[in-house]
Order: sequence, then structure tokens, then C-alpha cells
Amino acid sequence: MRTKASKPSVPPSKRPPRPRSVQSHEVRIIGGQWKRSKLKVADKPGLRPTPDRVRETLFNWLGQDLSGLRCLDAFAGTGALGLEAASRGATEVVLVEQDAALVAQLEKTRAQLGATGVRVQRGDGVAAIRQGHGYDLIFIDPPFDAPLFEPALKGCAAAIAPTGWIYLEAPQRWSDAQLADLGLVLYRHLRAGAVHAHLLQRAPVISEPATLEPAA
Repeated sequence: MRTKASKPSVPPSKRPPRPRSVQSHEVRIIGGQWKRSKLKVADKPGLRPTPDRVRETLFNWLGQDLSGLRCLDAFAGTGALGLEAASRGATEVVLVEQDAALVAQLEKTRAQLGATGVRVQRGDGVAAIRQGHGYDLIFIDPPFDAPLFEPALKGCAAAIAPTGWIYLEAPQRWSDAQLADLGLVLYRHLRAGAVHAHLLQRAPVISEPATLEPAA
């Protein structure tokens, strides 16, 4: 009786490598009028869109309706944060990005969405913060390895409206003392993997009591 020949075993070193799972190159807007709209993510070093879970939590903190707010996304990248705000009703959103290819993609996305209240600006995020004033919401999410956090936050203390909000995404939690030195206070904090999400406000100004002059 003839038996079926068994296939020779292939040493692990000779086996073809398993195909790697394909990484997603898009993120989705998760709420508002453009819910589920896709945003392209370019394959660029340091480009790290805010995770869905973090964005969902952030906009739960802020409230789902941002009607009438003026927003600045100072290190826009994919524009996920600023466009999410616009989708939820923000009246004015400025997306600032330095990379020319990312700026072109942001312009294309803005046109596809018909986002008339969104303006794309090529430039330096810190400079845009320093030149701004009266914003209701500023997003700070620079590349984690760039020395931009402190100058950006320092500028925010002057650029934000007295009742406005600052969103900070960083690789570590900023302490109350660090924020106080920059004129800011922590309202909410979330850690999700390597991401620390902070919602900040301007520190309240404590006026000194008036000094009474002695009676003549």
C-alpha cells in the first residue's frame, strides 16, 4: 500500500515572514455634523493623531456643542482636533501647521468638508499662539520630542480668553507647580497609554486688598 509522502518541514529561519498588519492611515471625526468623515494621515515621523478614546473624552469634558467658540489648533498635523471642534459647531477654527505637505492635505480636507469656518495657515505654532488673543479653546499637541511645550503654554496664558480652555497632549503629566509657573491650572487629566491629556485654564488673578490711607 502506497502511503502519502509527508511534506518536509521547513526550518523557521527559511520560512517566509508573516505579512505585517497594515496600519491605518486615516482617522475619523467622531462627533458633530461631519461624524465618521475620514481624515488622511500622512506617513511622516512625529505625526501622531490624538487617539479616538482621548478625543472622545476631551469633548465630553468640553461639552458636545461648541457653537460660537473661537479655536486655535497650533500644531494641527491631521487637523483631527481642530476639525472635530468645527464639526461640533465652533464658529472659527485656525489650523496652523509648518509642514507644506500637511498644509496641502489640510486645505484639501477643508474643501471636501465644506468647512467655511476653518482657516488653514502655514507657520510656526508657538508664533501663532503669541500673536493670538481671546481664543476660547487652544489645542497644544506638538511632536513629543520637540522643545515646544513650555513656550506654547506660556503663550497660551496670554492668548486664551479668561474663561477659555487649553488642551495639552504630552508624553508626561505636567505638575500643578509647573503649570502655576506658567499662569495655568489643571482642570482635568487623562492617561491613555503613552499619552497624557490635560485640560487647562488660566489661573485666576488674585487681587491684593486695597491699602487704606491713614486719615488726616
